[in-house]
Amino acid sequence: MAAIGSHNSYAARHPLTGVLVNLLLLLAIALLALGLKLPLVTVEKFYVFGNTVSLLSAISQLWQGQEKALAILLGGFSVVFPVIKLLLLLLVWNLEDSNSSRHQRHLQWLATYSKWSMLDVFVVALLVVTVKLGALAQAQVEFGLYAFAASVILTMLVSAWIGRYTAISTAPG
Repeated sequence: MAAIGSHNSYAARHPLTGVLVNLLLLLAIALLALGLKLPLVTVEKFYVFGNTVSLLSAISQLWQGQEKALAILLGGFSVVFPVIKLLLLLLVWNLEDSNSSRHQRHLQWLATYSKWSMLDVFVVALLVVTVKLGALAQAQVEFGLYAFAASVILTMLVSAWIGRYTAISTAPG
């Protein structure tokens, strides 16, 4: 049976772990998609008027409301960056020769930018706290926020797991 990627990829060298890591990465992608599309919070004002907000709708509203810089910042850290990170994790785990210089550059990128992973969850949490602090408004957390946070946390865990394999394979032996 032919391997999907390089014969020297981590997935090819660790087949059982490879399947598990790929399933977890696919789950993280699915949770991210749900977290972006599904409602994050429902805000009730004066106990009568309600507004349900998803991450993508919030970015769209910021863009249309002339808050383009904030929309770009939130879209970058909450949409673009997580998607790139997940795709790069799939690439590093499945397709790349683990001895190539390109592979080492991708690992360095992941190590450098992984520190920013929780920023997007922090921004959403601040949004919820800000709304909850309003005297005339209440916010109810929706499933989208949990899906989004689960995607970020799962991505961090899988990234650390992959990092463990990269440390083992690059250790002097």
